[in-house]
Amino acid sequence: MPAAFDILTRIAERGPTLRLAEQKVAQVVLEDVAGAASASINALARKAGVSEASVTRFAKALGCRDVRDLKLRLARATAVGQRFLQHESDAAGAEAAPPSLTDRLHGDVVAVLEANRQLIDEAQIERASRLLQDARMVYAFGMGGGSTWLADEARYRLARLGRPVASYQDAVLQQMVAATLVKGDVVLAFSVSGSVPEMLASCDVAREYGAHVIAVTALGSPLAARADVLLPVRALETDFIFKPSASRYAMLLVLDVLATRLALLQQDDSQERLRRLKYVLDAHRGSGERGNAALRDSRQPLGD
Repeated sequence: MPAAFDILTRIAERGPTLRLAEQKVAQVVLEDVAGAASASINALARKAGVSEASVTRFAKALGCRDVRDLKLRLARATAVGQRFLQHESDAAGAEAAPPSLTDRLHGDVVAVLEANRQLIDEAQIERASRLLQDARMVYAFGMGGGSTWLADEARYRLARLGRPVASYQDAVLQQMVAATLVKGDVVLAFSVSGSVPEMLASCDVAREYGAHVIAVTALGSPLAARADVLLPVRALETDFIFKPSASRYAMLLVLDVLATRLALLQQDDSQERLRRLKYVLDAHRGSGERGNAALRDSRQPLGD
């Protein structure tokens, strides 16, 4: 009897280290665990856009004897935790609907955070943090909606830790900047799909000139294939098309963990810089107002 293990956790742990074709299989499996458990090897390969041999290699890379063993473990995971794997669209007709729009959106955010917590690999976070710590310059790239915002958010997070950082969202400007990079520079690229052609082109140019690429993106995506360090995210989109995508919270979770780890790597320096921020912000907020002492002692955020 083969040793028991949680197949979904194993996929999350090993996903970033798999070959690109195997990452594509991983993404297909995570998108529909129950469907993958019942699909034939041919169907899995076709859906992932890879060969049947890649599906077999994926199964063995996870510690399964073969594809049949993989499917049995997926079926077991589905049977044990079906309600934790259920997508919003599966529950659309359920009688126990959330009591309010706020609850519905909040529930989607929590589901995305829970799913993506399982994908965070501490070893990969450590590698990425050290690249940022040692970087001559960090360039945050994002395009579109959430990724654009995350690139700017990365600039805010890293700047307060004293790291030299800039963010770029325009496609042409990204490529122009990428052409100026040298060894020791780092591109921090955000893309939920990992399939934006302009972003891929910018990262190709950056890599050509020796820069490292840290990618916050989907397993098996073209951007993942270009990453020196992959920090995977998984989108859980629902059929409720009127709300913003909750996937940006997944990227924000990864960024917050990454920035916090960086701060801890240079703890003494980070503490002094954050102290200075607090001092300057307290002086700014309390200028001309009463109650300055209370403001200085309060736990106001280092920003607003």
